[in-house]
Amino acid sequence: MTSPAITVIVPGWNVAGYAPAALASLRAQTREDWTAVLVDDRSNDTTAEVFATAAASDRRFRLVRHEHRRGLGASRNTGLARVGTPYLGFLDADDELTPTALATLLGVLEETGSDFAVGAYTRLRPDGRGGYVEGEVQPWVAAATAPARRATTLAAHPAAGGNVVAWSKVSRSDFWRRAGLRFPEGRLYEDQVLAQQMYTRARRFDTVPDVVVRWRVRADGSSITQHEERVEVLRDCLDAMTAGLGVLDAARVPAALQERVLLILSMDVPRLVPIAESHPDPAYRKLLGAFTRDVWDRAESARTRLDPALRATIDAVSLW
Repeated sequence: MTSPAITVIVPGWNVAGYAPAALASLRAQTREDWTAVLVDDRSNDTTAEVFATAAASDRRFRLVRHEHRRGLGASRNTGLARVGTPYLGFLDADDELTPTALATLLGVLEETGSDFAVGAYTRLRPDGRGGYVEGEVQPWVAAATAPARRATTLAAHPAAGGNVVAWSKVSRSDFWRRAGLRFPEGRLYEDQVLAQQMYTRARRFDTVPDVVVRWRVRADGSSITQHEERVEVLRDCLDAMTAGLGVLDAARVPAALQERVLLILSMDVPRLVPIAESHPDPAYRKLLGAFTRDVWDRAESARTRLDPALRATIDAVSLW
């Protein structure tokens, strides 16, 4: 049997209804030299049983169970501790890899010797009939990954920093060790800071315009990031974006910092404004207002590139 080239870390908590599709997408890979660490974060549904069944039927799957719930960041770190392959990647247990995802990303890395490769992704949204429909690659995702770039850097391709998810990337395992990378624990949006650390600590990376992951928006709304109306979720979201900006600032990549600032002001703040306007807790508006002021203070070239129609919104939110 060929030794596996890559370990795919698959964390899951209460995803029994989605995990079979995620695991099936791994089995369907055109490149078969993979192994997967399935980390059950002490689910109280049948996620552990789904993982155990997969491990019993396919030796490429390994199951690890937390004794108590520790969160997504800790679950990914549990998987990282069990990586013994040259490459590593991630797949959330409610998402799906496209069939050629591993072949594409690994093939590029084997060709270039870069530290990691990042691909595009789409969203799977409920179709209202019990199924899901795949959307298009969004503009900020395309800006990060298209056209294909080989052995690039964040200074050369500052828009890459707009792709802040863990599961659209495959990395060399020794890069994670050399760069001292681990996920923050005990908070949400844990991959945002980690992604910026990857971009700023990599010697070089590759971008791939191909769709490698389908990111599911759960029909039952059970994903915690589908609950940005909660003050504690908002706080983690804003803290993660602020910390990511701090990484870019400390690394002295001003063009990448301005790209990220522009994306936050154009997309993230406007998305949260309607929630804040009708929120019963004034703390929500205060948090968003303080965050917006901080981001605006960091804006330089981003100020002139911001859509004028959004400027009034940003000005209003800054007064909260």
